[in-house]
Amino acid sequence: MAVRLIAALPGVPPGNAASKHNAFLILQGIETLALRLDRISDNALALAQHLRNHPKVSWVNYAGLEDHADHALVRKYLSGKASGIVTFGVKGAAGEGRARGARFLDALQLFTRLVNIGDVRSLATHPASTTHRQLSPAELDKACVGEDTVRLSVGIEHIDDLRADLDQALAAV
Repeated sequence: MAVRLIAALPGVPPGNAASKHNAFLILQGIETLALRLDRISDNALALAQHLRNHPKVSWVNYAGLEDHADHALVRKYLSGKASGIVTFGVKGAAGEGRARGARFLDALQLFTRLVNIGDVRSLATHPASTTHRQLSPAELDKACVGEDTVRLSVGIEHIDDLRADLDQALAAV
C-alpha cells in the first residue's frame, strides 16, 4: 500500500533514475569501453612479457601469457584478451619482501599507489604491506600472497612510459 501511494505522488519518478548529466557520462563511457579494454589488455600483456625477462623479477602471473594455466580459457572466452591485472614477485633475499615492495612502490612515478583495480590510470600495490598487512608470513602463504608480491592494475598510458616507470622502480630495489 505504501509503495503504491509513493509511486502515485506527482513529480516522484517510479524507481531510480539517473540525472541527465549522469546518463550522458555513462553513455560517453560505454562508447569508449571496448577501446579502453583493448588498450589495457595489450599493455598488461606487454608488461607481463617485459617483467618475465627482468633480472629483478622472480615470477610473473598473468593469464594472457601462453604458459599460464588459464590461458586456454582466455582464448576461448575472452578472445585472447586477458584482464589488466598483472602480479609479480620482486627478487631478493628471503625475509625482505615487505621492505623491497615498499621501496618499489615508493620509487614509482607514473603508476599510482592505490589498491583499486580497473581504472584507466595504472595503479600498483604491495598486498603484504597494504591489503594483507595484518597477516603473518604463514597466513600470507595460505592466502597465496607472497611478501614479494606486487599487483599492477594496468591502465591506458603509453606502453613505453609504463615500462620505463617499472624499470626505474625495480632499479631502486
